[in-house]
Amino acid sequence: MTVLHIVSWNVALRQAALDTLSNSEFDIALLQEVSLPDDSWEREHYDRGTQIVNLSKTAKVCNFSNIRQGRYPKDNEISISAPGTLSAARILPESGKPFIAVSLYARWERPHPGTPTSWSVGYADAMAHRAISDLSTFIGSLNPTTHRILVAGDFNLIHGSLDKSRLALPARDRSVFERLESLGIEYVGPMAPHGRQADPVPDGLPNDTKNVPTFYTSRQKPETAANQLDYVFASQGFHESVSVSALNIPAVWGPSDHCRIKIDIDLDK
Repeated sequence: MTVLHIVSWNVALRQAALDTLSNSEFDIALLQEVSLPDDSWEREHYDRGTQIVNLSKTAKVCNFSNIRQGRYPKDNEISISAPGTLSAARILPESGKPFIAVSLYARWERPHPGTPTSWSVGYADAMAHRAISDLSTFIGSLNPTTHRILVAGDFNLIHGSLDKSRLALPARDRSVFERLESLGIEYVGPMAPHGRQADPVPDGLPNDTKNVPTFYTSRQKPETAANQLDYVFASQGFHESVSVSALNIPAVWGPSDHCRIKIDIDLDK
């Protein structure tokens, strides 16, 4: 079996996290919260964003250039609705079929200044939907098996949260997962048993949740991380070759407040 090893990771602007990738077992990194280049048009609006990096010679990574909405993209470009939310690349393995990889970062957004609100942090579903609209450019058929698309990143959403959850906007969070499913893009993880689960079950989640914590707050540490914010999706058919796990055991967590998400793709399928 020929396997392509990919990591999805919110590195939280930490150079120490980026340094660990150079000597890692991964072939490709889908990164979030990396510093945007000074000459990037996205940098005019936001200081951090996404990136796809080639780490080995196992596959060729052909990154799309991000352009502002307003004109039709060329073959090597993709139009982006919101700065810092998405990067995409054609992945050409040495053996096996090519596919599209997308690194997604659904950053927080606050209500309009004139809108009464108690949401001190804001909401992430709007940025997720903007990014989904952008990546929809790679879908040109109602038959999802005609596409080979991998989507991974920090969605800042809590999968399966109960309506009573105080840490999520449950109905709005669900709409993101439902929209991806409607496009023929399946949720593939990480989920238990492919990652350590929080104990006890976090407030706002059902007892039978398969969520695995991928993020800890400033008041927590890897041992007490409770909630999952990072997810991986793949188009139907292609998803059968994708396996996902959260590297969330404290000893291997890494130098970021998000753990690494390991994505293995069986290139023989």
